[in-house]
Order: sequence, then structure tokens, then C-alpha cells
Amino acid sequence: MHKAAWHRLRPVQWPVRGTLTTAIVLLATLVAALAVVLTGIVAGETAHASAEAQERDQLARQAAVLSRVPAPGSLLLADEQRLAGSNGVRLAVVAPDGRVTGPAAPALTDADRDRLLSGRSVSATAPLAGRNFMVEAHPAPGGGAVVLAQPMTDVRRAAARMQSSLLLPMATGLVGAALAGALLARRIARPLASAAAVAHRLAAGERGLRGPEGGPAEAVELGRSLTVLDRALTRSENRQREFLLSVSHEIRTPLTVVKGYAEALDDGVVPAGELPAVGRTLLTETRRLDGFVSDLLRLARLEADDFHLDIRRTDLTALAEEAAETWSRLCARHHVDFRLEHPATPVLADTDGSRVRQIADGLLENALRVTPEGSPLVLALHTEGGHAVIQVRDGGPGLSDDDAAVAFERGVLRDRYRDIRPVGSGLGLAIAHRLTTRLGGTITANGRGPEGGACFTVTLPGDGAD
Repeated sequence: MHKAAWHRLRPVQWPVRGTLTTAIVLLATLVAALAVVLTGIVAGETAHASAEAQERDQLARQAAVLSRVPAPGSLLLADEQRLAGSNGVRLAVVAPDGRVTGPAAPALTDADRDRLLSGRSVSATAPLAGRNFMVEAHPAPGGGAVVLAQPMTDVRRAAARMQSSLLLPMATGLVGAALAGALLARRIARPLASAAAVAHRLAAGERGLRGPEGGPAEAVELGRSLTVLDRALTRSENRQREFLLSVSHEIRTPLTVVKGYAEALDDGVVPAGELPAVGRTLLTETRRLDGFVSDLLRLARLEADDFHLDIRRTDLTALAEEAAETWSRLCARHHVDFRLEHPATPVLADTDGSRVRQIADGLLENALRVTPEGSPLVLALHTEGGHAVIQVRDGGPGLSDDDAAVAFERGVLRDRYRDIRPVGSGLGLAIAHRLTTRLGGTITANGRGPEGGACFTVTLPGDGAD
């Protein structure tokens, strides 16, 4: 498409200027002005019609009165001006034999004359001396008729007087609309301005604020939303602060160990016989740091918008059997009874198999950490309502209802149980939750499963057994 033609097709974007109050006042005034103009047009037409009806009615009554005067022909023609008045009304007389005489005679058609001679009145508009006239004619009791013609300019003058009487009410209405618009704008804009001020203060870091509560329902809802946002920001920042403190504590401990041994080695105070033990300690703490940093990086990648997923047809049954081979050996080393439960037929799903395995491994690692010797650890796979369901259940101490509600929040359970039971980095469950969400599934925590410990359930989109 030609560049000039493309620019013509693009919508026009007008610059936004002024305040909301100004915009509402101008809009209210514009609407009122449009209403006044339309009302004026309709009122003008109505005034003209009303003025014409009044003038015709008056002219018709005058013709009816004059038609009852004895010998109307000679009397009206002899003293026409005195009887008709000086307002430009013209007269004519229709004789019983059909002759029409008088200044208004040209305004009467043959059809009108025949109608009058038959005893019926005539009401019409006709040209006379280059101008339009209202024509009202009334038959006389003794035969013939009286015809009166009045210029339409009289109607226009009467209509103009009626229209001029409407100017003051219309102007008053326009001013009233502008004032009402100003009051309405103030009522609407005040809570919005207050909401904007609260939003700016929230952006600047202030907390404990409340949104405006007055104004229209929409403004009240906006104020409530700002209040909810303030609470959510406060809660999120508190959790982030606690998480950072937890991270700092988690990193500081191994760093302190590594630093202490490094200084001892540098000072040469470590006996040669203890060097292997010191090396193992340094390796353990270094691996601990590496695992924690890896979890942080993994969680950061999950939060990125460009996180890659390789979605394809996946046999989850085969995936579960592969995981069972690895975890059955690990559980055997810790004297934990590992079991795999799955249906006889394959469970298929369109998903990323490596990410599903990552979720299962993370949940199994957490479960093995807290499962005592001789207790069960179960990896279960089944279908439910067309979805693939993976469960990790253990015979450990389980979780309370409050624990289950915050199980997938970073570091919460770790901080809660660091001095009570074995804990990891505090990021494993958060990673599992984010991975499951990325795959379009859901993950839930139940504090007490069939084996007595916690039960984590991952539900993935799938079509069930093959």
C-alpha cells in the first residue's frame, strides 16, 4: 500500500490535554448546547405552527362574525378599512350568484368559491400581490360568503415573539448544565485525583495507605483496589525481605566455614593428618553453596518470559519407571521403602517430559529428606477426569493445614522448620510450583496422605490411558 494512503487509513490520535474536570465541564456544556439548539429548532417550528393556528382561529372567527352582518356586500365594501382593521387584512365578498368582489378576491380559487356557495367554510394559504396570505372564508346565512386574507408576515412576527420568549429559559438551561457539569466533574475528579496521589505514594515506597472511599461506585472500587494493592505490596515486600534474610543466613553459614578453614590453611595451623577432613568439609560446604545458587538461578529462569518448553507426546508411565529406578536405589541407601504405583496401560500427555521429571525429582528429594528409616515413600501415577495425576507421598511428619497453605512460598517452610527437621534451600517447592504452572497444570499440598506424611499432587493436561 502506498505510504500516503496508509497514513490516511491510520486512526487519528488526538493529544490529551487539560484535566478531567475541564473535559467533563466542556462535555456537559457541549451536550447542553446541542440540546438547546435542537430544542430551539423544535420550539421554533412549534411556535410558528402555534402562531399560525392562533392567527387562523382569530381570522376565522372574524369572518364568521362579518358573515352575519345584514347585506355584507354593500356594507363591507363601503367601509372595508374600518371593519377589517389596519393590520393588512384584506376582504372579499362572494355574492349568492357566485360573483367575487373585494381586494381578497384573487386569493379565492373557483373550487374555494364553489365550496363556499355549498355552505362550507374555507381555510387555505394562497398568494396575493406577490406575498403569501392566510385565507379564511365563511358562508353567509342568506347566501354568499365573506372572505378574509391576512399576510403570513403577521404569523412570522407572532412566532418571532414566541421564540424570543424562549431565549431566556434556554440560556438559563445552558448555564445550569455548565454548572451541573462542573459539580459533577468535581465529584468525579476529586476521588480520582486522590487515587492518583495514593498510587504515586505507593510507587514512591510508602505503605499503610488507604484508597479514597467517596465518589461514584467506580471511584470507590478503585480506592478499594488501591487499598488491596497496598496490602499485597506490603505482604510481598515483607516476604521478599524475609527471603533475602533467609538467603543471607543460608549463604553466610557455609561461607563462614569456608573462610575459617581457608584462613587456617593460610596460617598453616592445620595438621597434615587433618587435611583430607578439611578438604571434605570445604567440598561439602562448597556443594551446599552451589546447590543453593543453582536453585536461585533455576527459579529466576522460571520467572523469565522466554523460558523454553519442549512440548511433545510423552509417555508418563515410562518416565515414572525411569525415575523409580533412580530413587529406589537412593531410598535403599537411607533404608526408606520406595514404591511405584501406576496403571497397566500407558498414561500419555502433551507436555515437556524433562520438566515433569524435574518436578518429580524435586518432590521426591524433599520427601526423602524428612522420611524416617523404615517408612514408605511413594511415587504414584494415575488418570483422573482426562488429566494425568502424579503424586509423591511419604511417611514423614507431614504438614499442618497452615503449612500446606504456604508450602509453595519461597523459604517459608524452611524458616519454620530449620531447627526441627532436615530442610533444604527453601526453593524446591517454589520451583516445582512454577514449573507445574508453566506446563499448564496445578500442584497442591495435603498435610496428611495415606502413608501418614505429606502428599503432593501434580495434575497435568492429558488424555488418560492409551
